[in-house]
Amino acid sequence: MKTEEIIIANLKCNGCASTIKKELSSLTGVKEVAVDVEKDAVNVTYDNISRESIINKLHSLGYPEATEKNGLLLQIKSYGSCMVGRINNL
Repeated sequence: MKTEEIIIANLKCNGCASTIKKELSSLTGVKEVAVDVEKDAVNVTYDNISRESIINKLHSLGYPEATEKNGLLLQIKSYGSCMVGRINNL
């Protein structure tokens, strides 16, 4: 089992964190997900899944790794993910 901290872009609030936790937790092989909004960090404990698969899932939600290019489309995707997370927390 491996635990890794991934620094991401576009993390704004607990709505974002909620969406990230839900979506990453649904991946086979991901055992635990913790999001630190203050540090723009996602801590993932996983096995039998590649780091690349986790990064790709974050990217598809609009939260690219901080080392990636963060264009307008990804920023818009993150706002959509944020809204879904906020609605799910009501």
